[in-house]
Amino acid sequence: MSMLDKSCKDFIEVLASKAAVPGGGGAAAMGGAIGMALSNMVGNLTVGKKKYADVEGEVKELVAKGDKIIAELEDLVDKDAEVFEPLSKAYGLPKGTPEEAKYKAETMENCCKVACSVPMEIMRKAYEGIKVHNRMGQIGTMIAISDVGCGVVFLKSALIAGRLNVIININAIKDSGFIEQTRTEMDELLEKGTKLADETLELVVAKLTK
Repeated sequence: MSMLDKSCKDFIEVLASKAAVPGGGGAAAMGGAIGMALSNMVGNLTVGKKKYADVEGEVKELVAKGDKIIAELEDLVDKDAEVFEPLSKAYGLPKGTPEEAKYKAETMENCCKVACSVPMEIMRKAYEGIKVHNRMGQIGTMIAISDVGCGVVFLKSALIAGRLNVIININAIKDSGFIEQTRTEMDELLEKGTKLADETLELVVAKLTK
């Protein structure tokens, strides 16, 4: 059963339990999707209003981008659970002989690399969503501008949470080239994403407090 087929109540209950999944990655993807939906709500409230007729075309494009990001983040909720399963099994592999220890180490390395892929993708999608929020904050309807601020906070959280889930998997990887490449992209996404998210939030607050 897909995590998305659960009710919100059931999802939270499973998240709070001892169950291995969902975990921080799945929660980050879900939170990011919720944040992106808030920007789309603002966009849909903007479309059709005479006051915003000159930006309607761009707002529709932003909503379309948002729809795509929501779908991708929803997919990552389940993918996070899928990549964790083989990793959890790898932890239980025997290592009593040199051959077993070698096989376990290689399996753990490969599983951790795969496990890194989902939170990295969460970070990428969160950053894309933050960029959409920034523009929506500039041109979206004032009647719901606070929701742009709420949404970008969710996406900033998804960005940071994604990073934490990358780091915990990197710690078990020996491949220095993979680590360097992953850390470089991760740090860049974090820096650019948090900066733009903070700027977007400041923009929203400034509009609300005029």
